[in-house]
Amino acid sequence: MKKNSQNNRQIGGHVSVSGGVHLAVERVAKIGGNCMQVFSGSPRSWRRSDPNQKDLEKMFTNQEELGVKSIFTHALYLVNLASDKPELVSRSVQSLIFDLKFDSLVKGSGVVVHLGSHQGRGWEAVKDDLVKVIQQILSVTPEDSTLLIENSAGQKGKIASDLKEVRWLLDQLKTTRVGWCVDTCHAFAAGIPLVKTSQYCHQAQQSDLISQLRQLKLSQSLECLHVNDSLVEFGAGNDRHANIGEGLIPQEDLKGFLQNETVKNIPIITEVPGMDNKGPDKENIERLKKLVG
Repeated sequence: MKKNSQNNRQIGGHVSVSGGVHLAVERVAKIGGNCMQVFSGSPRSWRRSDPNQKDLEKMFTNQEELGVKSIFTHALYLVNLASDKPELVSRSVQSLIFDLKFDSLVKGSGVVVHLGSHQGRGWEAVKDDLVKVIQQILSVTPEDSTLLIENSAGQKGKIASDLKEVRWLLDQLKTTRVGWCVDTCHAFAAGIPLVKTSQYCHQAQQSDLISQLRQLKLSQSLECLHVNDSLVEFGAGNDRHANIGEGLIPQEDLKGFLQNETVKNIPIITEVPGMDNKGPDKENIERLKKLVG
């Protein structure tokens, strides 16, 4: 798990590995980023193939030359470790095993995963099985790979919209190989104000995000920030990202969150649509750099 120094904030975006993972490094550097997130293959298919060794060597060279540090891998959106369908759980397990091996090969900083949905059965009905399946995945993957649980946007049935669920899983798993990633859009959509000065605190049913990080002692296991604006209203329970400064999250809230001591050393990845709807771009990276100060 790699965190950056205070004087060199890591800010980057989710970029394509089309043509080889070495090209992803070039893409993120071109938009002004110094860290990145990728899929290990097509996000629309379970099929995966190992990265080409020459591409890996070029990737490491490009990282050194272009100053790109942390590499995060995002798991497939198809993953659901809480499903009541054994075949889907099995496919999800195999997909995460591949991604954790990929994380090790690229000397990455973790695999970010949406754990899935309990499909109305309730958290209590799935939580123990979740622990068992994560332990199974960890037992057959490299020791230098890391799984990062991402908070959800409050959609019905989704695991980890409530950060107490993240805390419980971390307590049960008791390993440094499992951490977590917080998404600002997801928190906002789940009804969590980012900071205690937010205008939304008066209508929230829970503490602000910074306070929860402290109260639940989650800051030590926080390894990545997904910083995205939101197309949906506070507490809407829907995951729709907007470009930085063009959504409904007050910019002073994002700024206050990103400059808070609790998170100021954590790498930032953005997954915004981009000005041309082609994904993270230079404009959004520049907007983030201004917010972190």
